Amino acid sequence: MDLEGKDLTDAVVASFDGSPDDRTKVVMGALVRHLHAFAREVDLTEEEWFKGIDFLTRTGHKSTGTRQEFVLLSDVLGLSMLTVGLANRTPPGVTESTVFGPFFVEGSPEIELGGDLSNGAPGQPCLVSGRVLDTEGRPIAGALVETWQADEDGFYDVQKDTDGPQNRGHLTTDAAGNYSFWAVRPVAYPIPDDGPVGELLRAGGRGPMRPAHIHFMVTAPGFSRLITHVFAAGDEHLHDDAVFGVKDSLIAEFTEHPAGTAPDGRELQQPFSTVRYDLVVATTEETHAL
Repeated sequence: MDLEGKDLTDAVVASFDGSPDDRTKVVMGALVRHLHAFAREVDLTEEEWFKGIDFLTRTGHKSTGTRQEFVLLSDVLGLSMLTVGLANRTPPGVTESTVFGPFFVEGSPEIELGGDLSNGAPGQPCLVSGRVLDTEGRPIAGALVETWQADEDGFYDVQKDTDGPQNRGHLTTDAAGNYSFWAVRPVAYPIPDDGPVGELLRAGGRGPMRPAHIHFMVTAPGFSRLITHVFAAGDEHLHDDAVFGVKDSLIAEFTEHPAGTAPDGRELQQPFSTVRYDLVVATTEETHAL
């Protein structure tokens, strides 16, 4: 066998030739070739290899039902955003996609249009509204809008001992495609950095911060699913997002108001914020045509 192990690489790639699934052969063959090329490029030592195995083992041990350390690892390596880009080619004008993140939870509470999903979460009240539209600017009625976000302390409900979900819920758009809900104004926060991914960031001289944002997932019959964020303009971490998720088109102005009457008629005894952002989705036919 040759000293650089190229015969070995070919043998491992060929070992997948018997797979009944063509995609498995393509993916595993490419993975083996690139993985072996990486080891040759850096002249990987056995000590470094064992450290890598230990890192991945601890990453698995850190993962739970409410925390996915492997998702965080994918995020900070930019793999999540690369996959998002490859999987979400859309026509011009469609709202851009970004990372899903590790804190989505199935079965969020249903709220009425204009309802409050904060459920006691700390933070300044924030009215979030907009429309769900198709690429021709036509409203989409009955679209399912799911949303989740952190509170003013930078924590999602699943990271705390809370009495029910907070800053998390879903609603359906009205006949004019409108969505609206009350939550709290988002703030920048660090991704969980008390595990292996945090060690990796510190080893690379990187920070753990994410800019203030609200998560959205939009689905409607006949349309491709949209997973995105709306980021707060002016946030100091827009240009050093730990997971590389910021896109200029997803930045919106959050306007602060004094205590008084909100645009939806709600009376507030404290300052509040508003943000409006339209979400544009493509039909499945438009997506498949690309």
